Amino acid sequence: MAFGTDNLTGSRRGGKSPGAFRTISEVSNALEVPPHVLRFWETKFPQIKPLKRGGGRRYYRPEDVSLLRQIRQLLYNDGYTIKGVQRLLKEGALKNTAQLGVVTTNEPDEQKQSQNSTSSSLEKATLRSIVDDLRSLRKLLSTVLDK
Repeated sequence: MAFGTDNLTGSRRGGKSPGAFRTISEVSNALEVPPHVLRFWETKFPQIKPLKRGGGRRYYRPEDVSLLRQIRQLLYNDGYTIKGVQRLLKEGALKNTAQLGVVTTNEPDEQKQSQNSTSSSLEKATLRSIVDDLRSLRKLLSTVLDK
């Protein structure tokens, strides 16, 4: 990629600014996901709302790209199903970064720390819930196996 940003992270390399809209091919290349998958995700996740111009050409906002990156991480790396990611979005565990008030490089570090501690608290609560479920399952298994 000779122009644009480095994987849409915002570091300029002679192309678009970090806040610029991206075409489906730019997002597809950056996330290493085929364009048809991005179009499919639009049908499954109504939070993704690219602008559509003449001929149906899509332009993704920075918050759409950020949400797509999170969805990709959950589906491809963390092992979630589409229904699982939809549930996270519905429960508010994963939110569109526009709703979260994404921290940009112009915002103070205090706000970044606040956002990080919020997501960290959410992750801890999720992990505690999983550990509790596992303990209950272990207790049930030991009861069944001891008979």
